[in-house]
Amino acid sequence: MRLLLSAFAPELGPLSAEPPAGWTTATVGVGAVTAAATTARLLAERRPEAVLFLGTCGFYDQRLALFDCLWVSEARATSLEELRGGAYRPSLETTRWPTTLPGPLPPQAVAVPPAITRTREGASLLASVAPVEHLELTGVLAACQGVGVPCGAALVVVNEVGPEAQRQWQANHAEGSRRLVAALRELKYFEEA
Repeated sequence: MRLLLSAFAPELGPLSAEPPAGWTTATVGVGAVTAAATTARLLAERRPEAVLFLGTCGFYDQRLALFDCLWVSEARATSLEELRGGAYRPSLETTRWPTTLPGPLPPQAVAVPPAITRTREGASLLASVAPVEHLELTGVLAACQGVGVPCGAALVVVNEVGPEAQRQWQANHAEGSRRLVAALRELKYFEEA
């Protein structure tokens, strides 16, 4: 059995009600810490052979556009305060988690800050780390890698990071999630997995 995860059910799109054969679904909650704890519990309870996370993200600059679908190559924990030089992480702390399950979409790194970025200045700084922002993936990948379960992630861009992000996310997340599932189905990902 393989496990399809998302932060909350609408981000699974139509797979929430009807997962592909051989897959089961669950949600991990919002934010990296909650996602890590919930993913660890789900891995212990369900013992999947692999995990795929589906979700939405916001873009920092023009490298990606609204409704672009991507396969996460790596999730990078970061913060604006680190980029501004006002904070640092201990050298022993893991800050990058590569995905370990191959996927059919264009690969992109993802920045995972501790909170949603609200300013254009913040988006500009974080663009030096990755082209998009997402909140849960460092937690999901850390939990999976901690027990050796292969994990991949597919995201769809539904907003520009900045002052209008919340309004755009609300307007676009459901449609974006449907488009992401359609793209994976068109590429026959669930048939091959």
